[in-house]
This record gives sequence, C-alpha cells and structure tokens, in this order.
Amino acid sequence: MAESLYDVLGVPKSATHDTVRKAYRKLARKHHPDVNPDSTKAEDDFKRVAAAYEVLSDEKRRKAYDEFGEASLASGFDPDKARDYAKWQNTRQRRTSDFEQGPIEFDFSELFQRGRGPRRGEDLHGLVRLDFRQAIEGTEVGFELPDRGTVRVRIPPGADTGSTIRIAGRGTAGQQGGPPGDLVITIEVAPHAWLRRDNLDLLLRLPVDLDEAYNGGNVEIPTFEGPVMLKIPPRSQFGAKLRLRGRGVRRKDERGDLIIDLDVRLPDRADDAVAEAMRATRSAYTNPVRQDLRL
Repeated sequence: MAESLYDVLGVPKSATHDTVRKAYRKLARKHHPDVNPDSTKAEDDFKRVAAAYEVLSDEKRRKAYDEFGEASLASGFDPDKARDYAKWQNTRQRRTSDFEQGPIEFDFSELFQRGRGPRRGEDLHGLVRLDFRQAIEGTEVGFELPDRGTVRVRIPPGADTGSTIRIAGRGTAGQQGGPPGDLVITIEVAPHAWLRRDNLDLLLRLPVDLDEAYNGGNVEIPTFEGPVMLKIPPRSQFGAKLRLRGRGVRRKDERGDLIIDLDVRLPDRADDAVAEAMRATRSAYTNPVRQDLRL
C-alpha cells in the first residue's frame, strides 16, 4: 500500500490541525537542507513533508484527500466533478448489473482522460527561510522561478513555520487553454536565541539578578517595536511569568501578548560577603523550600 500523507507526517487520520502543524514543524527541522547540507535524501524527505503539510493543513484539500485519496492530488482535480462522476458510475453499474457485463470498475483517472476541456497547470512549490524578526514584522523576498526570473513575494506580518503563501498564475502553463498553476511557498522560521512563539504570543526569557528578583524594580526590556519598561514585583521566583498585553505577534486585526519568563541568575563570581549574606537569607523563608517535595 502506498504511503499516505498522514504516514509522511506520522500522524493518524483523526489528527487535529494543531497536531498536524506540530508534526510538520518537527520533521521540517529534522530534514531541513540547512541542517543536512550534503544529503539528497534529507532534501527529498523535506519536500515530501512540505507537500504533505500543504494538503493536510488546508481544510478543503484535506477533505478531498480523505474522500478521494491520491486522485485528489492530480492537477485540475475537481471534487464536485468527481462526485458527479462517481454517481454516474454507480448508476451505470446498477443499470448493467442484470446483464453480462457485471460490475464496472471505478477509476478516477477517467476524469482526466475524457477530454473534459482545458486543464489547469501544475503548481510550483518552494521554500522561504526567514529569521524570527522577519516573520514577526513581515518582509519581501525574491523567489527564483526556473526560466522566468525573480518573483517578489510579500510575506505578511505574523508568518510562522508551516505558513503557506499562494501566488496565483505563477505555476506551470495550463493545457488546452487552461489557466496556469500557482506558486505555493512554504515558510520556515529560524529559531531565536531569546524568544519562543506560542500562536500569537511571544515568550521572552529575561535574566534578572538577585536584587531585582528579591527587591523588585523596573527593568528595560527589548521588543521589536523598541524598548519598554517592565515592573518586576518583589520576591519574584525563578520561572515567574509576567505579561505585557498587545506586545506579541500581529496578524491582521489580532495581536498576541509578550510573556516574560523570569530567569533569576546567581552571582557567577566568588565573594565571601555574598556567601555570608546568602547564608543569612535562610531565616527569611516561611517554610523550607523542599517541604512539599515528594516522589
């Protein structure tokens, strides 16, 4: 049995959109050409993963694939015509079931052999790798098309790994007067040293010293729109999270938040006075820090 698109991504047919997206991102990182610069197999695997995700991340195309299988991936495939054809075949089978002909085998390929007018051209697929800031703010990139020069593509703000952009009419030429296919670009976003992304929220790991964590204070933090001041509450613990509303990813009319994850740093230089002061802090704990530790 041929490998299904679900097998390519390693997810069940019942997988949610979020599960499909996470599986794609994991495999895309594993097989990305930048990670495997001299591996033809990795490049082929990456293309297979990207092609599978393009179909399964699109609700209409996934529905057609679930209903018609590999036939739905053919250029010019029309689900409505396929359903009409299936009904016609079923009717034809019923009408001939009493005769010697017996059952008629159904073959979707007939849809593409019966001369049903012009055929749309094939889609072209490509990959664009962006740095984190470009993905958040949006950018414009040049994309090379074989024998047709460079196409300028506008990447809107908020693109994420697995996002796709379709440029109509930039695929291969159609047949018998049919329209050309499209150029479909898949986005791959490079990781950031300090930021992570959760949908439209950005998560920033912020180092703070012991004085800032214990006594609190105002700390300047960078954002893509310029520095802002963040108030750290007194006696903030390692891993405490603070939220700046509306400072996350902007996508159309939506805007996420910037979530600050406090990373309390101990002094990295030996100092007798600091060591003595640390010993004196034990009396300031309400309860022993490992009081609730259980396995």
